[in-house]
Amino acid sequence: MVHMRRAPLPLLAALALTMAVSACSVGGAPRSDSAGGPVRHHEGAPWSGGDETATKDDPRSTFGVDVDTASYGYARRLIMDGRLPERTAVRPEEFVNSFRQDYAEPAGDGFAVHVDGARLPDTHEASGAVRLMRVGLQTRAEDRESRPDAALTFVVDVSGSMDEPGRLDLVRDALHTLVDQLRPTDSIAIVAFSREARVVREMTRVSDAEELHDAVDSLRTRDSTNLEAGLVLGYRVARDGFRTGATNRVIVLSDGLANTGRTEAEPILRRVRDEAAKEIALLGVGVGSEYGDELMEQLADQGDGFVVYASERAQARKLFVGQLPATLSVRALDAKVQVSFDPKTVRSYRLIGYDNRALDDEDFRDDSVDGGEVGPGHSVTALYAVRLADEASPSARVARVQVRWTDPHDRRAAEAYESVTVTDLDRAFGAASPRLRTCYAAAYFAQALRGGPYGREVRLGDLAAIAEEAAAASEDAEVRDLARVIRRAAELS
Repeated sequence: MVHMRRAPLPLLAALALTMAVSACSVGGAPRSDSAGGPVRHHEGAPWSGGDETATKDDPRSTFGVDVDTASYGYARRLIMDGRLPERTAVRPEEFVNSFRQDYAEPAGDGFAVHVDGARLPDTHEASGAVRLMRVGLQTRAEDRESRPDAALTFVVDVSGSMDEPGRLDLVRDALHTLVDQLRPTDSIAIVAFSREARVVREMTRVSDAEELHDAVDSLRTRDSTNLEAGLVLGYRVARDGFRTGATNRVIVLSDGLANTGRTEAEPILRRVRDEAAKEIALLGVGVGSEYGDELMEQLADQGDGFVVYASERAQARKLFVGQLPATLSVRALDAKVQVSFDPKTVRSYRLIGYDNRALDDEDFRDDSVDGGEVGPGHSVTALYAVRLADEASPSARVARVQVRWTDPHDRRAAEAYESVTVTDLDRAFGAASPRLRTCYAAAYFAQALRGGPYGREVRLGDLAAIAEEAAAASEDAEVRDLARVIRRAAELS
């Protein structure tokens, strides 16, 4: 049962678009296995990962939602090309949220809250008191005809590095396909940047599709990468073509390898933050075998948007045709989650990932603090590893999960919540849903790639087997592909 509460909220100055979180696991002894074991990185590589939090010290876990998935897409590309990703480029929540969850939708705007869990699998080295807890959020989907019109400004990297196969050619193909799929009343503008930025096409209705296709065909690679110039001009074009009542977005397509103009993040981010406050959110689409992951992720976060990665034509078409048009409108603004654990039932808990999206507990109801903007049909998943207290009663409450957001129409705050008991988390891992088992495999695959003690609690061969079983049960080709990627990583470790 979802409980809801509403409270007045002043008009927000900024939009926010993000969604995803994942986490799992606690303590365990290091393992030293063969190729099916933990991923081995060079000595001295930084390990980023929080420790267990004692519930008596801090019973609440608070974060803003995030829908980035670029970390998994880029890691997959590298691994299938025969390279392991850098640890700092691996974000577990983006691995988890790359896969479908099948949560039930709410009746209206906002979120449905789902909480379940299971014991860890026998192959996982951890105390028997540890349980896996999944927090799931789901928004209502929207059909193509009922969404507001969209005004999209594409900022396309045409620097020399984009000449590599699978970069600019992939972008052109995706843009052509999108023009053919959008409604005639939608609008598109195109800005290209290399050493300098230039307007390829001012804001144009999709009904003038021939002019837009010609603009896409005209994109050619040139020289160096002045990402700042591209974004500055792109936001100017978006502001000039701003459509009241429509969804206005800047979509930057780049390998993120800025090397001309101001290349450090903060000056670019400052400009993005200023423009996002004017209701133009940013979407980042990363391409290329060499990819500036950190800069693109920071730009999306500060631009109240999200970032994805595409390395293949099929992936790009799925994003631009299957996902982008359906998620252009907004279901919830400034979405935040707070999980309150019961100190009598839970000794400690751990959230894996979401390192740069954590919030202070008091920020949960501070509506001046940005959360995340969430579109139609989006899901958010957060995995926790929960260490239960000795002899915890089966009926005892483990946690209360609350989500708070702003209604995109009347700018009023709303909340929904759900609770979970010990019994809810006590099913055998093999009896858990295939989607929950997929979450576990994806999250701990990321943990293995990042290294550290939590990554050594699992073996890649075991995770691949779990993903294969989940794929067979769900008949999901993307989960089957996850198993292949994990086995390939095992060969490289």
